[in-house]
Amino acid sequence: MVKYISPKQLHDALNNNEPLNIIDVREKMEFAMGHVPTAVNLPLSEFVSGYQALDKDKTYHIICQSGARSEQACFFLDDQGYKVVNVDGGTSAWPGALEY
Repeated sequence: MVKYISPKQLHDALNNNEPLNIIDVREKMEFAMGHVPTAVNLPLSEFVSGYQALDKDKTYHIICQSGARSEQACFFLDDQGYKVVNVDGGTSAWPGALEY
């Protein structure tokens, strides 16, 4: 089952030093223009060939620009047996500074 979290909730969790696995599914150019701190880029266009490297014992917070692509990735990963949380609102609603 896919869970949802707001960008503010994710921001607060990061500020509380919670150990999070954040995957940004935007394309490499979008990621380079600013991303959530600690996020790893796995573009949706490369997802099917790259998701197998993920650990099924970990929970992944999936983010994109607005929440639509991340939701697609979450549904896919959920079907494969992964634990996922969609960041609904994406980087466009991120309340903190983005990394470059």
